[in-house]
Amino acid sequence: MKFAFFDTKPYDKPHFERYGQENGVTFKFFETKLNEDTVKLAHGFHGVCVFVNDTVNAAVIDRLHEFGVKIVALRCAGFNNVDMKHAFGKIHVVRVPAYSPYAVAEHAMALLLASTRKIHKAFNRSKEFNFSLAGLTGFDLYGKTVGVIGTGKIGRIFVNICLGFGMKVLAYDKFPSKELESTAGVKYVELDELLAGSDIISLHCPLTEETQHLIGKEAIEKCKKGVVLINTSRGALVDSEALLAGIKSRQIGAACLDVYEEESDWFFEDNSANIMEDDTLARLISMPNVIVTSHQAFLTEEALENIAETTVNNIISLSKTGQCPNELCYRGGTAEDCKDGKCFA
Repeated sequence: MKFAFFDTKPYDKPHFERYGQENGVTFKFFETKLNEDTVKLAHGFHGVCVFVNDTVNAAVIDRLHEFGVKIVALRCAGFNNVDMKHAFGKIHVVRVPAYSPYAVAEHAMALLLASTRKIHKAFNRSKEFNFSLAGLTGFDLYGKTVGVIGTGKIGRIFVNICLGFGMKVLAYDKFPSKELESTAGVKYVELDELLAGSDIISLHCPLTEETQHLIGKEAIEKCKKGVVLINTSRGALVDSEALLAGIKSRQIGAACLDVYEEESDWFFEDNSANIMEDDTLARLISMPNVIVTSHQAFLTEEALENIAETTVNNIISLSKTGQCPNELCYRGGTAEDCKDGKCFA
């Protein structure tokens, strides 16, 4: 089987080449992202392997279907970049639901610690032999209340990390975890109560029509003054303009961002020689109380290996049995299976 692999980075190749060779899957690696202009590169392939910033809209799906492409293999958990309703009945869509939830949860905590203890500032100073402590005062995490929005695998791991620091946890999820409900130090509440009662808020939920701009002007106004916001999930969960306004008004005390709603134009590439044309992102990065990393929370050796292994196993499972436990959208079933744009097999 031959797969066109889009948005290739150097760290992708070793694991995918190894698992592909072991299982009879050949990957042709393209550095370009999949979109309406590049979809022609998929002609002659059995499937495509795509990442978070590839575009799998209706037009792309139609071209893939026209080419006889059978599978869209997402090497990520999120699928907001895929038009699921349009894919129904045309093409299989599979994903990697969990590659290393520990990697993302640990990165969220790393961002929080770096922010609250001014590690990034201290590092820059010490490189210039400036060892002054002025302006580096932080605060203890012990005893603070953290609001965790989304308590899937990553959210639950982040909760456990916070409990290890002696923090109190307010949780919000439309489908509460029974495991967390019975955990000491954790309390499920409505969203407004979480916003009002949290010193720190961390986002661990998927991006849907319902959650887009979940943290916007109104939500920020409901937060404690000086709240620390962490987002390692999806950029569009946060209204970037509202976030910037909240920081300028001091309503938000600090922001830790591994994702950004317009990141597809900038992230994963070296733009150091280019003029930053996104004024909002430029302002956010310039703020002393904002830390931005380039969607790297997933980037550990363990996660990269799990992504490659699961993706190849998804492909093999579909080719041999026509079914896959990680399938989102499939060729068959009824319209009921695809309501709300989510086609779960």
